[in-house]
Amino acid sequence: MSKTTTAAALAAVIAMATTGAYAQTHTVPETRVALTSQAIQPDEIRASKMIGSSVYDVQNRNIGSVKDLVLNKNGMVDAVVLDVGSFLGMGGKYVAVPIGDIKTDNNRLTLDRSKEQLQQMASYELENPNTGAGSTTSPPSGGRLGR
Repeated sequence: MSKTTTAAALAAVIAMATTGAYAQTHTVPETRVALTSQAIQPDEIRASKMIGSSVYDVQNRNIGSVKDLVLNKNGMVDAVVLDVGSFLGMGGKYVAVPIGDIKTDNNRLTLDRSKEQLQQMASYELENPNTGAGSTTSPPSGGRLGR
């Protein structure tokens, strides 16, 4: 369970437990917990399992590996960044593909593109030297994803 989900569930339990004690003096705001299921579903994949996984083409050839996932400000995955063409961590480049292009097949990640097609794509930079995006962790305070 993620830290956000755990915190939301704990807040909901505390809010329900304290409602009766304070019912005569003030009201407790409603806390909503956004859980769609209690366990990972067959059509879902954990980011921790996806990052580092090999990606195969339709001919069952290894065409790269997942380097990272890029999230937008709404918390949705904008791109899957693949490391293609590297050998022992050298000589390759990163390319970005939409999350919808990645499929799971027998617990493996597949992509309907060849290694050659990926190598012809424009390089994707995980850090932007002009803005600093991607070079640091998120600040301890500020906006929240998905809000």
